[in-house]
Amino acid sequence: MSDPIRMTRATTKKPKPKDKDLTFGTVFTDHMFVVDFQEEKGWYDPRIEPYGPLALDPACAVLHYAQSVFDGLKAFRGKDGKIRLFRPQKHIERMNNSARRMCIPPVDPELTLKALVELVRLEKEWVPSTIGTSLYIRPTIIASEPFLGVRPAHAYIFYVILSPVGAYY
Repeated sequence: MSDPIRMTRATTKKPKPKDKDLTFGTVFTDHMFVVDFQEEKGWYDPRIEPYGPLALDPACAVLHYAQSVFDGLKAFRGKDGKIRLFRPQKHIERMNNSARRMCIPPVDPELTLKALVELVRLEKEWVPSTIGTSLYIRPTIIASEPFLGVRPAHAYIFYVILSPVGAYY
């Protein structure tokens, strides 16, 4: 895919929690990454947009057959203030391996890495700085085609959401 990542910035910003108040996966940043798949087009229209609900048909395959995969990785703020992603290429590889097992078309690793970096860069103020905290990154692919039947879907949504998290051990 050679489509550039389109960006639509949120017009209002959410309040950011204090590091000491962070839990796991309950607060989400202002933006998310989304790209669609249709069998005849492949993955298309990569975009960063304001965080919000996904519109899903009640018959979409993910709701009836659970055809989906997800992964999780983190971005950390170092003592020097620099933000670092932990092994993003390995996470992308693992997610694509899982996608293949679920008969889901794999996403382009280069586009995915670029999307992760751009999204985290845009949301850098959400990366906490206290030891043990991080910005949790949740890439997810879901089967979005509305149908009832036993076969892999022909349409998918790949999205990435971010959540500042505290230490959870």
